[in-house]
Amino acid sequence: MNQMCNDNVASHLYTLTACIFSGVTKDQWSKVSQMEENLAIRKDIRLRGYDYSNSGFYFITICTHLRKNLLCNVVVGRGLCSCRLRDAGDISQTELFELEKRYDHIIIDKNIIMPNHIHAIIAVERQEQSPCPTLMDVICAYKSITTKRYNKMLGTSGKTLWQSRFHDHIIRTEEEYHRIWRYIDLNPATWIDDRYYTCDNTNIL
Repeated sequence: MNQMCNDNVASHLYTLTACIFSGVTKDQWSKVSQMEENLAIRKDIRLRGYDYSNSGFYFITICTHLRKNLLCNVVVGRGLCSCRLRDAGDISQTELFELEKRYDHIIIDKNIIMPNHIHAIIAVERQEQSPCPTLMDVICAYKSITTKRYNKMLGTSGKTLWQSRFHDHIIRTEEEYHRIWRYIDLNPATWIDDRYYTCDNTNIL
């Protein structure tokens, strides 16, 4: 079972990487693909001098404001764990995939909505046009759009949904990709032991 999963991930990675670095368009890829921020840290968490509009894979983590459990409940039953989205989580999930429509060079390769954070592997295809929106541009737009929808849902204005920063990691090897992909996939099952875990007695059902 694990070998089958690893083989599928490896095949997916090979295909997506080949598409990105051979200049295949996102529409062509979509046809093929049918088959941390710590609250106390305020330092610069971007890699200095790195061009975040470059093609590649990025592991992204976005946390809710004060790490409040606003996005989903982790449902445990029969040895399986899954995430049941709340309204804020539904908005977050919907708008995450809307990014692929707003930005031609973005692919949401893998993601999970957890009670107080989002993990995603984002693939960036470098475009010919200049300038190309950076990863920070994309995430800032995402946070702005979801926050506006969140406030509209609540009938409020100025309510904060996300932490001001987000964490990114440049995925450099296939082995690293596999490890992160599995971490995201297993995140609901390991929620209580997760570094982002906070308990308000409502996020585990």
